[in-house]
Amino acid sequence: MKHQNFLVLVRHGQSEWNAKNLFTGWKDPGLTPTGEKEAFEAGKLIKARNIEFTTMFTSDLIRAQITGQMILAGIGQTHIEVVKNQALNERDYGDLSGLNKDDARKKWGEEQVHIWRRSYDIPPPGGESLKNTAERVLPYFNSLVLPMLIQGKNILVAAHGNSLRSLVMQLDNLSKEEVIALEIPTGAPIIYTFQGSEEPINKENLFE
Repeated sequence: MKHQNFLVLVRHGQSEWNAKNLFTGWKDPGLTPTGEKEAFEAGKLIKARNIEFTTMFTSDLIRAQITGQMILAGIGQTHIEVVKNQALNERDYGDLSGLNKDDARKKWGEEQVHIWRRSYDIPPPGGESLKNTAERVLPYFNSLVLPMLIQGKNILVAAHGNSLRSLVMQLDNLSKEEVIALEIPTGAPIIYTFQGSEEPINKENLFE
């Protein structure tokens, strides 16, 4: 039987702007106390699996970096390589960034804001669609992370709702319709098992 290894995906814990119902995107707020607790709990869930990671990949944004560092501290692996890259950043919400979601609905209308948030390929003004996000996330993942997984290494990715959606879309072979309906909770680990190929052989959500 071939050696099995793991890819663990974690969305950052609740950010200060999540709590205020603001569009965040590439803005850089920190975590709330709730978000720090979510990161701590994620670390406990991952620690129970006894996975020795080679590398953690994260974004250029502090909410993902702090979440990842708290997980590494919780599992006693702060010594591992950490790679930060804006390719894993959240989707850029453009002109919506920093706006309260209810205020945005008042300005542009509920239907238009819903289209920007939940369509696959229609970006908000000055921002990215999920399709645009996937077009930067997936080449980065496929060129840097996937080869390490094929080599049998264990990888942790601490990132964002839409950058992780892009990864899950590829890993789970989701359609555009399926991926826009996908919700990834804050601080909730997803574990993929690999066995020498670029296709995972198992997936486990460590959340309800």
